[in-house]
Amino acid sequence: MLQPSRRDALKLLGGGAAALVMMPSISGAKEGAGTSFKLVAQPVQHKLHPAPDAQESTLWSYNGQVTAPTLRIKQGERVTIEFTNALPEPTSIHWHGLRIANEMDGVSGLTQDPVPPGGRFTYEFVAPDAGTYWYHAHHKSWEQVARGLYGGLIVEPADGSILPEAQDHLLIIDDWRLDGEGKFDAASLGAPMDWSHGGRMGNWLTVNGQSLPTISLPKNAPTRLRLVNASNSRILDIDPARFGGKILAFDGQALPDAPMELGYTPLLLGPAQRVDLLVEPEEGFVLEELSQQPFAFCSFEVRTPAQEVAAFTVPKPNKLPLPAKDDRFKFDLRMTGGAMGQLDNIYYQGEKLDRGGFQRTKQFWAFNNVANLAEEPLFSVKRGQTVELNVSNITAFMHAMHVHGHHFLIEDRDGGGVEQSPLWRDTFLVGAEQSTRIAFVADNPGKWLFHCHMLEHAASGMNAWFEVTD
Repeated sequence: MLQPSRRDALKLLGGGAAALVMMPSISGAKEGAGTSFKLVAQPVQHKLHPAPDAQESTLWSYNGQVTAPTLRIKQGERVTIEFTNALPEPTSIHWHGLRIANEMDGVSGLTQDPVPPGGRFTYEFVAPDAGTYWYHAHHKSWEQVARGLYGGLIVEPADGSILPEAQDHLLIIDDWRLDGEGKFDAASLGAPMDWSHGGRMGNWLTVNGQSLPTISLPKNAPTRLRLVNASNSRILDIDPARFGGKILAFDGQALPDAPMELGYTPLLLGPAQRVDLLVEPEEGFVLEELSQQPFAFCSFEVRTPAQEVAAFTVPKPNKLPLPAKDDRFKFDLRMTGGAMGQLDNIYYQGEKLDRGGFQRTKQFWAFNNVANLAEEPLFSVKRGQTVELNVSNITAFMHAMHVHGHHFLIEDRDGGGVEQSPLWRDTFLVGAEQSTRIAFVADNPGKWLFHCHMLEHAASGMNAWFEVTD
């Protein structure tokens, strides 16, 4: 439920107008066999709502852009990012979905110390998998991502099979909570109601930081739309069949039978999840959020291309290690807590929480009765071991669960199988009172986070880690 509704917000703020938007990107400087970038986290003034009397918001972003510039890198290439923190508080950057070295994963308090104000940190890694990814703050994520600290990351396939910019669009979708003046509602950050319920929900959607954009596509030309849900907690309901969209990839991983029709509706795109769509538009269309009354938050117009369009090459699936059918390490994870849930028998830092403890610590959720990062891992396995994780959601809310450093197969939901097989993801949705089984090869050594990407849920208990030893 939007509070207030998007339509109410639009009426309150005096309506809106469409604008042409292109996603900014920066090219890396070549250094030997690798590529280097510079990113600066800094405050920025930006208008989020198009109403003439809407006020500018003070947001946080990278390189002064909302949304931050897209980084384009090549599969298998060494990448260096020189990061500077010009914010008033510490921060770090997580490269969401990339199977990279643990010390570069960017998790403050687990894989690195946060970068202090005025400090610098150099990230260096090789991205093994082509696809659509993103980067975002991973220190106080519930606040810093909500303020705008995120950007897109595209790993181009090593074989060079990419479409030109006119036929390849990255769309980073976010929902913002705006006040009556159309400004970012910073005062509501950290609200216990959000933390104990469905997370922070906004009342206004943007694409690449822009309101109600119109994007021009070449008529009848194969075009790739890369959708990223950067919302703190909102699950987007989208129906690609409304505009003839076919699925190419989920969470950066190309489907073996792509392009394919979804086969069901709607497509639920949880926080941090991505989906790549193929469209060949004959006429204009809109991208709609369908969770309530359809709301068209992005429009597409078609034009006769000025030059010959490029042919489309179906993306090849990445070579991910297949989980073994036998000899698995099996772990059962039970999710409890939250409003209207089992707020009992929850421990935080060794203390069993009572009503006063919940209010004091704001720890409302738990994995196997433990809230937030414990000193001990959920489990520890040797490198190369197949892990089978059986997740039971004994809460009243849906959750978006993210495994760092690995992609996994979704093998089963409630004993009924899955929609596609194999279905690789790095973030999966598990419904209220639902169970989901995933499996992956723990082939990346280090301490890896496992958490809900409803960022308020992670901050208030749904945050743990596992260890892969060499």
